Amino acid sequence: MEEKVLKAKNGMAMLMLTSLAYLLSIVVVIMGGVLLDNEIIVLGVIMLVAGILWLCIGWIPFMGLRILKPQEALVLTLFGKYIGTLKGEGFYYVNPFVSAVNPAAKTALRQSGDVDSDGDKGPRLTFGAGLSVGMQHNMPSKVISLKVMTLNNNKQKINDCLGNPVEIGIAVIWRVADTAKAVFDVDNYKEFLSLQCDAALRNIVRLYPYDVAQNVDTTGDGEPDEGSLRGSSEIVAQRIRDEIQSRVRGAGLEIIEARITYLAYAPEIAAVMLQRQQASAVIDARKMIVDGAVGMVEMALDKLSEREIVNLDEERKAAMVSNLLVVLCGNKDTQPIVNSGSLY
Repeated sequence: MEEKVLKAKNGMAMLMLTSLAYLLSIVVVIMGGVLLDNEIIVLGVIMLVAGILWLCIGWIPFMGLRILKPQEALVLTLFGKYIGTLKGEGFYYVNPFVSAVNPAAKTALRQSGDVDSDGDKGPRLTFGAGLSVGMQHNMPSKVISLKVMTLNNNKQKINDCLGNPVEIGIAVIWRVADTAKAVFDVDNYKEFLSLQCDAALRNIVRLYPYDVAQNVDTTGDGEPDEGSLRGSSEIVAQRIRDEIQSRVRGAGLEIIEARITYLAYAPEIAAVMLQRQQASAVIDARKMIVDGAVGMVEMALDKLSEREIVNLDEERKAAMVSNLLVVLCGNKDTQPIVNSGSLY
C-alpha cells in the first residue's frame, strides 16, 4: 500500500458557502410561503419544497470539514477504498462521505503520544474526524500523529549469553513515516511496534554477557571480544535500534533511536553477583597492593646496598622482606616491636 497525499479544498470557503446556503434556504422557505399566500401556487410550492429539502440535507456538507494541527494526518477511505492521506496543518474540506481510519486510536501504550494533555472527558459535538466543537469528549481521535514519540517499554527478564537472568528496559524513539502502511499493512501499528521491540530486545541481549567475560564472541566474527551489556551500552542500543527497524519497516514506522533505560541482575541472583563483583574488586585491589609492595621492598634493599648502610645476609634479607610485605600488604596498621638489643 502506497501513501497518497490529498490536496483538499479550503475549508473556510466551503464553510461560508454552506452557511450562506442555509441562510438562503430559510429565505426561500419564507418567500415560498408568501407566494402561496398570494395564490402563486406553482412557484411557491417549488420554492417551499426546495428550501425545506435543503434544510433537511444541508448539514451533510459540514461532515466534510476537517481541522488538522501541525504534524497530524488523516487516512481517508470512501466506501472502503483508500483515497489518500490528508496532511499539513489547516482547515480543509473533503468529500463528506469519506471516513477516517486509525485502528490504533484506542490503544494506549506507555509512550508520549498517548498522553492527553487537554484532559477531555465529556461528550463533544463533532463534524467529521478532526473537527469538533462544543462540549468535551472521550471518543478516540482518528488523527494519526506524525510527531516523534517515545515508547518506554516494560522491563523484561532475559538470560544473557552466560545464562544469567538480567532485567532490562529500553526507550524507543519513533514516528510514523508512511501512514498508509501503518494503517492497512498491520492490524495495530502501536501494538505491533511494542511486540517487535520485545522480540528485538531478546534477540540482542542474549548475545552479550552482563559484564565482560572471557572467550565470548558478541560480534559474530569468531573472535572473543570485550563486549558486554554494562560496558558496551551504546553498541548494544544501536544493534537493538537496527533490529527493531528491520522488523517494523513494512509497517511504515521509522525508529530514530533506542536507549537502555534500566539494566540490573534479576533479584534472585543479584546478591550472589554482587558478592562476585566485590570479590573481583578485592582481588584486583590486592594485586595492585602486592605489585606496589614488591617494588617498595626492592627499592629499599637496593638503597641499603647502594649506600652501604648495613650488610645483610640472605637470611636477614628474607626476614626483612617478610616483615615489609606484612606491613605493606596488611589490612590493618601494624604494631612494631622495637629491638633494643643487638641485631644478632
